[in-house]
Order: sequence, then structure tokens, then C-alpha cells
Amino acid sequence: MRQLIAGNWKMHGLSADAVALARAVRDGAGGVDADLLVCPPFLHIPAVAAALAGGPEGSTVALGAQDCHQAAQGAHTGDVSAPMLVDAGVTHVILGHSERRQNHHEIDEVVREKTEAALRCGLAPIVCVGETDAQRNAGQETEVVGWQLAGSLPQGFADPRKDGLSCAVAYEPVWAIGTGRTPTLEEVATMHAFIREELVRQFGAAGHGIRILYGGSVKPANAKELLAVPHVGGALVGGASLKAEDFLAIARAARDLGDEVRTPGPWG
Repeated sequence: MRQLIAGNWKMHGLSADAVALARAVRDGAGGVDADLLVCPPFLHIPAVAAALAGGPEGSTVALGAQDCHQAAQGAHTGDVSAPMLVDAGVTHVILGHSERRQNHHEIDEVVREKTEAALRCGLAPIVCVGETDAQRNAGQETEVVGWQLAGSLPQGFADPRKDGLSCAVAYEPVWAIGTGRTPTLEEVATMHAFIREELVRQFGAAGHGIRILYGGSVKPANAKELLAVPHVGGALVGGASLKAEDFLAIARAARDLGDEVRTPGPWG
């Protein structure tokens, strides 16, 4: 399985900026040995979908969203449902990002409900987990992430296997996002190994099949060494995904995981 390099554009750019960025990523994606995904703001999804569709032969970049509501429809002002995303051409969705958990007070139960809503529509969820600076300083990083995994991932989902669906967990050391700080390779390895153990504990052998992305200040300068860490199945890229040359440089540092992620995941 190839590593997944996902760009989270967050709340940046106007429509023209999004189209130009999408085209640049699309045109530079040929020959990259990784699965590429871009996640623009909701409003830009149709324009980005059109830009990606016009790419050269052999250039494939998937389209994702940054969140979805847990309900399929209803009186939820300002929200976007999973069926709406599918209708717009979206294939992946980021859920439980640290900024959603902190700024919108999303608890694990809400993240799990959104994950299940995404799966019901055939969307591939990227479920984010990670500890804050205070939690790490208190030695609670594995406890926090373990509880997030247990509470945010679907348990006993009615139809867990979807053809072609590639789900992932993204580890975000919250204390590293946007600060310029990067965990040591040993810290990354330790947390990804812990997450793998938790996935196997929850889902049995199928837990080996879930890609674990790393998401914390990933840049072209550190991408190669971070992506080489065991159990790192790709990257969730923030600021560096806003420049096509940087995002593509990170993607070129990706590798084929071979048999490392070999068993189909419990929901993909």
C-alpha cells in the first residue's frame, strides 16, 4: 500500500487561489509514489473538483473535505452533511481534527457519530487524535490518545467493509501544530507504535490495515525522515499544503509500504 499525503487547506484562500493550487498539484502529481488528497474549504469544493478533473492522463488527486455533520439532513444551520459531500465529488473527509475538538468542543462521541455518517455514504474518514502540550508534559499522551481512539472510531459498525475505501487515523501532536516544533523521530515512532497496538487491540488483525498518518509541522525538509518512521502511513499536511511545490516535495518523499500495511482495515 502506498502512503497517503493529504493536504488540509483549512480556512485559507479565495476561489481563484484554490483553483490555481489544485491545478498546480494536479499537474505535478504524475509519477509521485503516493496517494494524494487535497481538502479545501467547503465553499471551494466544486471549483477544486472541476480543476482536478481537468488534469493530464496519469495524474490523480483525490478530493476531501475538512468535516461533516453526523446527520444526513435536517435543521443544522451552517453545517454540511456527508451525502452533500459525496454529491459534490468528495471521497474523503477529515474528522475530529484538533481545531474542531478545541474550537468547536467536539467530543469523541461526536467524532464517532460523524465517522459512522461518513462511512454510511462511502466516504473514507481520516480520524484525528493527539495530545496537547499540557497533556504531554503530564505524561498523559498515551492515555489521552488511547481514549480518543476508543471513543472516536466506530465499534460494531453494521457494514464495515466498503470496496475501495481507504480509511486512516491521523496522529496530531497538538503541541507541534503551527508552532514550528517537531517531535523527535523517537517520539513519533513511539506514538505510532502505540496507536498501531491500540488499533490491533480494538479490531484484531484488521487493525494492521489502517494507515496512520503523521500530522505535525510536516515540511519538505523533514518529510523524508518522518515518512520513514515505522507505522507512519503518510502525512496530514497543513501549512505546507498551501504551496504546491512544498506539498509535492513532501509527496515525493513518500514510499510504498509494501507488506507493512497488508490486512484490509475494519472499515476499509
